[in-house]
Amino acid sequence: MSRDDYVRYLEGYVVHHLLDVQVATPVQRIERAEPGSKAQWLVHTPDGPVPTGAVVVATGRCDTPNIPDWPMRSTFTGTLLHSAHYRSPAPYRGQHVLVVGAGNSGTEIARVLAGAGAERVRIAVRTPPNILPRSSARWHAAGRLTEALPLAWRDRTSLLTQRLAVPDLTSRGLPRLRTGLYTRNAREGVNPVLDHGFVDAVRSGRVEPVSAVQAFDGPDVLLADGTRLRPDTVIAATGYRPNLHDLVGSLGVLDDDGQPLAVGARTHPEASRLYFAGYTNPLTGVLRQAGIEARAIAHAFRREKARATHSTPQLGDRTADTLSKGHVGVG
Repeated sequence: MSRDDYVRYLEGYVVHHLLDVQVATPVQRIERAEPGSKAQWLVHTPDGPVPTGAVVVATGRCDTPNIPDWPMRSTFTGTLLHSAHYRSPAPYRGQHVLVVGAGNSGTEIARVLAGAGAERVRIAVRTPPNILPRSSARWHAAGRLTEALPLAWRDRTSLLTQRLAVPDLTSRGLPRLRTGLYTRNAREGVNPVLDHGFVDAVRSGRVEPVSAVQAFDGPDVLLADGTRLRPDTVIAATGYRPNLHDLVGSLGVLDDDGQPLAVGARTHPEASRLYFAGYTNPLTGVLRQAGIEARAIAHAFRREKARATHSTPQLGDRTADTLSKGHVGVG
């Protein structure tokens, strides 16, 4: 679906369910409420703390653009930006552009630049991607149908599909991977590239794969194979971070990489009614997974509320009402 379709859906959802959605309201941190305050959590905003019975953190895996701390990056005299800040190919006409990263964002940006007047487009690749034809809906359906099959079998099937559907780009600097897309998703959390014309752009030479970026040196970019390039612009399609430390870092609910230790309907043993949604990257589709996690969290909260109501009858109807209404989503 298009961006505008999705925005209209969200706006219609808010109206239909009479939700109190507060936009432009940054959440600074979440902390436990004081014992006896009849709230579970305090959600701190510039307008003051919001006491609540439950919190769903849904800022997602891709909250903050991540640019690697390449050696001597600050000395680069050209333009360096993250793909999150790329808007259109117009500013790069006539330029030599180096796109760093061969995921879906990087390959699509490179293809668009090559067809919209950039003088030369290179793409720096650390690990060649698994590439599939664009029909993403079909691949998501296939992913759902094969979820119960052994990982090795799914990998072999995916590699065969790639071999049959995607031309060999080894001579152009993109050798075929021997690791299947299911293993890469499980180990690295990456998804395959859905081809939007990138393969043809590489075959025609309009996009040139090069080695990974190793460092910067003034106007030059140093690659892992020793090559020096002098691009006008470097676009880093190098992913994102969840950036949850300021929000919940003091609660002991994150692992060493800053990822939630418990996601979906599961909660950390020391943080009941604090849920995290949108921190996985399934091959079956992020929007589909969002619906699965949302329903699971709603059911889990309902069970928690029922247990709390039955175990504390002496607090009366007021506590039950607080638990039923006191929930905040942070997205």
